[in-house]
Amino acid sequence: MRKRTGRRAARLFAAVAALSLLATACGGDDAGDDGVAVSLITKNSTNPFFVTMQDGARKAAEGEGVKLTVAAGKEDGDEAGQVQAIEDAIARGDAGILITPNGPGVNPAIKKARDAGLYVIALDTPPDPADTVDITFATDNFKAGELIGKWTAAQLGGKAATIALLDLFNDKIVSVDYNRDQGFLAGMGIPTGDKRKNGDEAPSGSYSGGTYQIVCNEPTDGAEDGGRTAMERCLAKNPNVNVVYTINEPAAVGAQKALQAAGSKDVIVVSIDGGCNGVQQVKNGLINATSQQYPLKMAELGVKAIKQIATGGAKPAVTSGLDFYDTGVALVTDEPATGVESIDSTEGAKICWGAA
Repeated sequence: MRKRTGRRAARLFAAVAALSLLATACGGDDAGDDGVAVSLITKNSTNPFFVTMQDGARKAAEGEGVKLTVAAGKEDGDEAGQVQAIEDAIARGDAGILITPNGPGVNPAIKKARDAGLYVIALDTPPDPADTVDITFATDNFKAGELIGKWTAAQLGGKAATIALLDLFNDKIVSVDYNRDQGFLAGMGIPTGDKRKNGDEAPSGSYSGGTYQIVCNEPTDGAEDGGRTAMERCLAKNPNVNVVYTINEPAAVGAQKALQAAGSKDVIVVSIDGGCNGVQQVKNGLINATSQQYPLKMAELGVKAIKQIATGGAKPAVTSGLDFYDTGVALVTDEPATGVESIDSTEGAKICWGAA
């Protein structure tokens, strides 16, 4: 067999290199025809909310002819994983990034992306400060919390409230965490302290219908096991908890398991998400009320916005009176309260997201 000459070997190397570059360029979930590339970076890939968001982005990317790359942190709070995904998007030359930030540690990487010319849209979780990104498409998380707070106050009918607050983190400050918590307290008519801090309100006093005592502020990491552990800690402090606020529905499921194991009864459990599982839990009475948000809408709007900007169109604008684009929220409950607008679980099931 004849040996390849140096020239033939060089040509072969060049061909292989070209194929390698082509394979890299065609990476990601969906390849568009017009060269517009977008990265979606979620907090994790296990929470149904973010799985739904990924599915919505894929569908929108296919419809818009956009090349989509999906990445995620390993878990809620994994800032390093998101920073790496941002670096990868910059290196690929993506037109933009859609991100649900895992915390303030991601902010410098977002700035780097914007400095490199990428348009960055936050989904679901506005960064702090809000102008870290170009715009945020999100639920009004304060309003979502406020709705379940007003509903809870009405349901108590003047009874004393012994409250457990099951938040997201206790080691970092994230807007979705404090906005939901603070919104809930405001809805209850409980005065709050620093609007961007959880746990500095008076531990006892009066709410709109009577008196209250806050037993605990415990982190859940937005997960079922975290919700159960957090609830167990709260019950150890005071077994007479009769109101449980939870950051999301997985945490609410964990809290209910702890309550059931402890034999606690007549406890109001409220949450935020509105996934199909959560709506079913409302129907089953495990969650008494939840504020429904719309991750599919966030993802679809985000993909379309970056495609529009990349092809010379106008940039999106924030909702009047807010510093973000409001994608809507609705209270879902089968126990309506006077003066609090809501839909029932049957209606909520028609517009929910994720598997039931």
